[in-house]
Amino acid sequence: QVQLAESGGGSVQAGGSLTLSCAVSGYYSGMAWFRQGPGSEREGVASICAGAGDTFYTDSVKGRFTIAQDNAKTTLYLQMDSLKPEDTAMYHCAAVERCFFTRLAGDVPSWRYWGQGTQVTVSS
Repeated sequence: QVQLAESGGGSVQAGGSLTLSCAVSGYYSGMAWFRQGPGSEREGVASICAGAGDTFYTDSVKGRFTIAQDNAKTTLYLQMDSLKPEDTAMYHCAAVERCFFTRLAGDVPSWRYWGQGTQVTVSS
């Protein structure tokens, strides 16, 4: 059983930065960040496979966001720089027990465990 808890959200001006954290317990191999804006479907933002260390990003955040984890694999991070108003969303971390993917894997049904989310608001 995997348990996830996000933190670090808040309100920032466009061009600012935020770092989101996800505390993780239980066994897992793959981790990801998703987001859901007002009136929008939940979309994959970034993912990482333990062991291989490969990272994947949706096109809209490449060069601005970075996904990473600590050596003990107890915390997942999303470093967000050069934030834009369109980044405003509820951000969720997700996990699976096996790294099945070789790309972003942004389809919601593929991910078994979810955190409750943390809100990010970017104003212009």
